[in-house]
Amino acid sequence: MRAFYCDHFVLPLPEGHRFPMDKYARLRTRILQDQILQANDLIEPHAASWDDLCRVHTPDYAARVRDGLLSRDEQRRIGFPWSAQMVERSRRSVGGTIDAARAALEDGVSANLAGGTHHAFRDRGEGYCVFNDVAVAAVTLLETARVRQVAVIDLDVHQGNGTAAIFAGDPRVFTCSLHGAANYPFHKERSSLDVPLPDGVDDGQYLAHLGVALDAVFEVSPDLVFYLAGADPYEGDRLGRMQLTAAGLRQRDLLVFERCRAERVPVAVSMAGGYAPDVDAIARIHAGTIAEAARCARSWNAIRPAP
Repeated sequence: MRAFYCDHFVLPLPEGHRFPMDKYARLRTRILQDQILQANDLIEPHAASWDDLCRVHTPDYAARVRDGLLSRDEQRRIGFPWSAQMVERSRRSVGGTIDAARAALEDGVSANLAGGTHHAFRDRGEGYCVFNDVAVAAVTLLETARVRQVAVIDLDVHQGNGTAAIFAGDPRVFTCSLHGAANYPFHKERSSLDVPLPDGVDDGQYLAHLGVALDAVFEVSPDLVFYLAGADPYEGDRLGRMQLTAAGLRQRDLLVFERCRAERVPVAVSMAGGYAPDVDAIARIHAGTIAEAARCARSWNAIRPAP
């Protein structure tokens, strides 16, 4: 299974900043240490082109990001101070999801070890999201006729408001979001399917809701699934307000990957959020997602018909 990483493109953050940038490097280290993937499975992604970014984002917004012309309020909304490194990292993160989507169409399963920047709208970023990687990847594949129908399964604890708004009224993209009803963003957009969940939801409740949601997702017969596997529903997350255990999150991942395999729908997974004070716990959860993805990839290859 191919996985794309950009953890060596680091954006400088002020001391004490709340975003756990180090989780990405720790994730790649764990994947190699635990032999989930081998070094030659890990690939540096291309930087998304400005033309690709403007398939989704307005030219004005993209240019202001590129040229460092974001206002102080826009930077505050994003949560990152502007820097050339921020621009490069954001382009690489989007490129990773485009590359992962293309790899999934060839191999069945792939991963971006970053991405999931689902709070970015067409004309603005917010919530640690500059560009919307899944939206750009989806539109890129749709407009180049690689796929005709896409589904987004967003299991970050926060609603994918940017993704929902971008694809509102677009029948080519089915957006499904399971998220905290009372959590950020406090103004929700309308996804194709929203499943708002109460604070304190546990493994069993969450998985039951997910099973029903997956039935709805696959009714649209997608050619490709983008799976946002947030680590923030974890009981130890400081922003999540849910009570899923690490084992429950692993079961969540298994449920998604097994359903994609059963339906023979390629799936590209990205990491999305995770804000536990214990950064190693975030890396372990994300590594569990990649382990389930790799397991699915092996079984996918085992049942692939001979050429």
